[in-house]
Amino acid sequence: MFAFANFMNTPKETTMNESHDDLIDNPTPRCPVALVLDTSGSMSGQPIEQLNAGIELFIDEVKRDDLARWSVDLAVYTAGGLADCIQSFIGVEQIVGFSPLDASGGTPLGQATRMALDDLEARKKSYRDAGVPYYQPWLVLISDGAPDYGWQDAAQRASALSAQRKLVSLPIGVQGADLSVLSQFSSKPAVALDGLKFRELFQWLSASMARVSASTSSDASVHLPSVDSWGSV
Repeated sequence: MFAFANFMNTPKETTMNESHDDLIDNPTPRCPVALVLDTSGSMSGQPIEQLNAGIELFIDEVKRDDLARWSVDLAVYTAGGLADCIQSFIGVEQIVGFSPLDASGGTPLGQATRMALDDLEARKKSYRDAGVPYYQPWLVLISDGAPDYGWQDAAQRASALSAQRKLVSLPIGVQGADLSVLSQFSSKPAVALDGLKFRELFQWLSASMARVSASTSSDASVHLPSVDSWGSV
């Protein structure tokens, strides 16, 4: 059992104030990562259990990297019945625990993605206002189906930012996902998760964050690890 004191049931205003102070105390170049997670009813059972374990692993591994722990800012959005921001942007180093996610309801991925994109823009403004350099933001979207109605504008927005190299948009389809729909959230095809290899996925994501954080310039291109251990295009 793991619980996020700064991850679940934390007032957004409080978290944003904490993050603002952190930008002053820690001027390390940042990489904002927004996780948009399908927590609809179809994710019940082993899928949501493996997703929870993967998130915990991701946080632990990023914290173990001397550079990434100070660079990665994380926000988490769920799409299960309602779209919700369960954690606004906070430095991974400040995270003290994690409460497991539950699965229920429909799949409002479009609304959750819109929230994430809006918050990414606001986070970048906070960096600029504080004089803190930042790497290309990441949007990681995980779903085992297809979004409910009203998702097209969010998908077009994410895809356009991806094409302009202003966003790394990574849609990931769990077994049963509509990859053709998820691919519309990026300028690159969605990646199919091999079985329930959430652990391998989040190990890859933490390794990618380590490479990004070690980059000598926030404008430099970063060669990311292969996805072969967990997925296929």
